[in-house]
Amino acid sequence: MKKITGGIYLVVDPGQDEEYLFPRLQQAIDGGIDCIQIWDHWKPDSDRQASIQQIQALAAEQQIPVLINNNWEVLQQFNMDGIHLDQPDENLAEKVASIGHPFLIGVTCGNDLSTVRWAIDHQLDYISFCSMFPSKSASVCEIVSSETVQEAQRLSTMPIFVAGGISLENIELLKSTGMNGVAVISSVLDAENPKKIVEQYRAKMTINDRH
Repeated sequence: MKKITGGIYLVVDPGQDEEYLFPRLQQAIDGGIDCIQIWDHWKPDSDRQASIQQIQALAAEQQIPVLINNNWEVLQQFNMDGIHLDQPDENLAEKVASIGHPFLIGVTCGNDLSTVRWAIDHQLDYISFCSMFPSKSASVCEIVSSETVQEAQRLSTMPIFVAGGISLENIELLKSTGMNGVAVISSVLDAENPKKIVEQYRAKMTINDRH
């Protein structure tokens, strides 16, 4: 099974036009992203199977894990590498048992450390804090304090990602949290040169892999 230890975690919106999305995703892969999450957001007339398989094909050459957001059916149907949950799932054990193959699990956390403790108790593979800064895509998330992330580092050995409003201009402000990676969306995929942006992220952040 592939691992997630840190780095650049890219969230992809499959509702975007494929002619726009896929070339930029390829550039991001060339720049050195470490993980891809597919947001469970689809146009009514979209070919979900074709989109997922194309993303998996692009990621396969670099052995990049591809996760789905929340959708257990998609996880099983397309033999994906993992699932990212927006919140704790009370029926996690039953759902894990029903999948039939090993996979990665991560969850979004806020300032309430009970979600971190839930992730520890259920031996998840990583956690992601949202939102570190105000952003359109993270409008439903509270603003997370650096102290919360630091406390999570003390509680757990899981890789910790930070997300929400992160840019090349503010990423260095997050180094003190001890985070292992950043989750990004528009700052990479809407850039004129996604490969260059990913490379700049990697140059600016200290990536502390946790095994």
